Amino acid sequence: ELEKLGLRDDVDLHIYEVPVEYQTVQRLIPALWKKHSPQLVVHVGVSGMATTVTLEKCGHNVGYKGLDNCRFCPGSQCCVEGGPECIDSIIDMDTVCKRVSALGLDVTVTISKDAGRYLCDFTYYTSLYQSRGRSAFVHVPPLGKPYTAEQLGRALQAIIEEMLDVLEHSEDKINCQHEH
Repeated sequence: ELEKLGLRDDVDLHIYEVPVEYQTVQRLIPALWKKHSPQLVVHVGVSGMATTVTLEKCGHNVGYKGLDNCRFCPGSQCCVEGGPECIDSIIDMDTVCKRVSALGLDVTVTISKDAGRYLCDFTYYTSLYQSRGRSAFVHVPPLGKPYTAEQLGRALQAIIEEMLDVLEHSEDKINCQHEH
């Protein structure tokens, strides 16, 4: 749906499906960062427990015990050996949530600090580590429970555009502070 809707004209949108496999994530995420050098990567994952569109604030390094689709689990049970326990996104998710909620879309947006210690959290942490925090993760409920594909597409479009706006404004402040 997001591919159909697109984003604003100055944004190049690249969409990839990431397999539910730890080893593929460890190879693919760094390769995509290297290939595109993006301003921001937004990962989207389906959560059978979600009833809202959920913005994840941080990714976790340890506690991965569940087997992936290849029946594999990292022996270390972590994403990056020696990496920090938790990495926060540099995107202010509270601001994004407030702004998107104020748009009056027919979708509820909430915030979380725990993406679940499975492939979503593993992917998010891997991307946050690779990007020094320039990543985001959005959990969505399964289609029809309660939202349609169109509703989720419009919500993701609004969320990503707000994330880019927040990111651009925070970088303007950082650049301004460095000039003084």
